[in-house]
Amino acid sequence: MFFNNILSFFQTIFRPIYEKSFVLQNIDKLIGLNILLLIVSTTFAPSDNIGYFAIFAILLTAVKLLTKSGEKFELTLADKFLLAYFLIVIISVAGSSLFYLSLKGFFKTFVYLGFYVSLIHYFKDNKDKIKYIFLAYALCVSFETVVAFLQNFTSVGEISGWQDMSRLNPEEVMTRVYGTLKPYNPNLFGGYLLACIPAFIAIPKRFAIPGAIFASIALVLTGCRGAYIGFFLQLIVLGFIIYKNLNAKYKQIFTTAASACAVALMAFIMSISALRARIFSIFAMRSDSSNSFRFNVYNSCVDMFKDNWLLGIGVGNQNFREIYGLYMKTGFDALSAYNIYLEIAVESGIFALITFVGFIGLIINKAVKNLSNFYVLAALISIIGILIHGIVDTVFFRPQIQFTFWIMVAVIRSLNDKN
Repeated sequence: MFFNNILSFFQTIFRPIYEKSFVLQNIDKLIGLNILLLIVSTTFAPSDNIGYFAIFAILLTAVKLLTKSGEKFELTLADKFLLAYFLIVIISVAGSSLFYLSLKGFFKTFVYLGFYVSLIHYFKDNKDKIKYIFLAYALCVSFETVVAFLQNFTSVGEISGWQDMSRLNPEEVMTRVYGTLKPYNPNLFGGYLLACIPAFIAIPKRFAIPGAIFASIALVLTGCRGAYIGFFLQLIVLGFIIYKNLNAKYKQIFTTAASACAVALMAFIMSISALRARIFSIFAMRSDSSNSFRFNVYNSCVDMFKDNWLLGIGVGNQNFREIYGLYMKTGFDALSAYNIYLEIAVESGIFALITFVGFIGLIINKAVKNLSNFYVLAALISIIGILIHGIVDTVFFRPQIQFTFWIMVAVIRSLNDKN
């Protein structure tokens, strides 16, 4: 690869400096520290501040690639799909009618993908450090779980009642917790828990089981219906994987236990009027104002896509809002498409969507081949939850969730880097 030849040239020049530099020889420790700081910062820092840790990691990785002998890029088939997606995004931005707004959105995309590159180069030589990534997530989720319980018991105010109350009795209004993530939003918090709870799969069982149970209750308390759907699918997939790998004599026991848990869960849901009303509103279609709002946004975004199907309108939420104003139904302004796949198609066109979905499909295929590895299993379950939630919301584009997504993808890619 021509790019690797350039790297080799610079590595030869900087070799004397590298061999004498304590910092350069320990640069992976600095990259790892930035990754952990990023994970912790997602629980309290504003969105822009979270990105600084990713930028530091990218810069440190660039220094590592230019100075450490033998460092090079090795593209898997999945990486080639991602590279194709990135190139299409560049073309889309260049052709955007709102170039400068789209350029700002492109910078965010560059940081996310650059951070992914940093992760795979860090994990390549530090697979033994992956356990600390999952431990960090488990600790962060445990902290957020405590906050969620406190918010629920103190009946936090206005934002927690973010739901259509026009058809609800007072006892059916749910207190919705939102943790410490910024901006305060129950759907963002639900998506974050959905993405991070699988981390408990990869830590010692004596901490994982109680942690996962309490964190799951916290997810329920968010009232985030998209997270409910994603969590249900996560449990189905995880249950299927466990069942498939059990000894034949234990399969019946597992089936009985799983059925009993499902019945107990249904009884629990039916016994709490607010939770029951919240879940049943998923199926209310246009009768629920939140559902109806999303349907109107979807219709407008489909019209946007029809007019910009080849290269889209350019990336970025500010760019989206400006163009969306030409298509929206009166009184239904929106920050995004409320569907990550529709959002990608609208912003960057049909081929960007195809390459991104192809990349995800290849990553999932890698994971399925290595489910005996608990880190891979945890990452796969996390990604599934994020992608399912993304059908009805776009909190995926918030850094708290998108950085988690790329970390999980990098874990799978790094533990299956030969195919």
